[in-house]
Amino acid sequence: MTVRLPAEWEPQDGVLLAWPHKSTDWAPVLAEVEPVFLRLTEVISHYEQVVISTVNASALSTKLQAAGIDMAQVTLAQVPFDDTWCRDFGPITTLVDGSPRLQDFVFNGWGNKFDAMQDNAVNGLLDQHGIYAAPLTIQNLILEGGSIESDGKDTLLTTSQCLLNTNRNPDLDKIQIEAELRRLLGCERVLWLEHGHLLGDDTDAHVDTLARFAPNDTILYVACDDPADEHYPALRRMEKELATFRTASGEPYRLLPLPWPGAKFDAEGQRLPATYANFLIINGAVLVPTYNDPQDDKALATVAEAFPGMDVIGINCSTVILQHGSLHCLTMQLPQGVLPCPANRP
Repeated sequence: MTVRLPAEWEPQDGVLLAWPHKSTDWAPVLAEVEPVFLRLTEVISHYEQVVISTVNASALSTKLQAAGIDMAQVTLAQVPFDDTWCRDFGPITTLVDGSPRLQDFVFNGWGNKFDAMQDNAVNGLLDQHGIYAAPLTIQNLILEGGSIESDGKDTLLTTSQCLLNTNRNPDLDKIQIEAELRRLLGCERVLWLEHGHLLGDDTDAHVDTLARFAPNDTILYVACDDPADEHYPALRRMEKELATFRTASGEPYRLLPLPWPGAKFDAEGQRLPATYANFLIINGAVLVPTYNDPQDDKALATVAEAFPGMDVIGINCSTVILQHGSLHCLTMQLPQGVLPCPANRP
């Protein structure tokens, strides 16, 4: 039996979202964040299916139709959830002998920082609703999708600060966690980032806020060019660390630095984790978070350099980072074969 974790740029059936509502932490800015979700749904629907968990399917259907979204490209599932960060409670899809299998890992609210019982149950409920065509397997390991990056071949990229944190799997050491990643995700190599973090990040340094794989042995990474910024020392160490990493064939990775946006703060003066690394790859396009920042255009150009021939589309995530996440955090890709006869596949 062969197990492989596909890269995000491999063919997809769709993307999973959870729609914000007044019982989530989005309540104070619901009027500002819903247009972001509408825009995200509209853009994704031009390329593939959008599966949306919602607490009120009828009301959301009316809202989507009023926005002119093609409902043939949208599947709604009425299920309860705590919050909208699908990247971390959504299913992680592996290919087992070439066929998709959904892995339902434990989500504990990023180390029991937040309530997550309903989030942790979402995948099972979606399976019961018939959303998934691929089989779903419950795993006992605590693991969030934002904490791992796959090159689609044999290598996983992650951070020690997250996966080795005692608030995740306290009974497992690094060797044991690596063994579980190899067994469950099929990777042969694990590259551990020891440095790098963003203020305002609740995830204990998820790798999808810091460094991302792209085709052709490329890694895009957050680079801070301001020595006066408090992030500068750790991100410089991360940059040097990335330069020491090697591909499976022993070659250095092609490293593309992403620009550093100006500091963003909430109303209480807390710094927010604005990062261009939190992009989403879908069929034929890469959606990149933007922040009304002078560096937005450079970020889009850098991502385009890593993904030639793909559409690169900015999504304004200035409101999204108020809840300490961004574009990739909100979404989970569903690889080809996961959904039953999606409209984008014959």
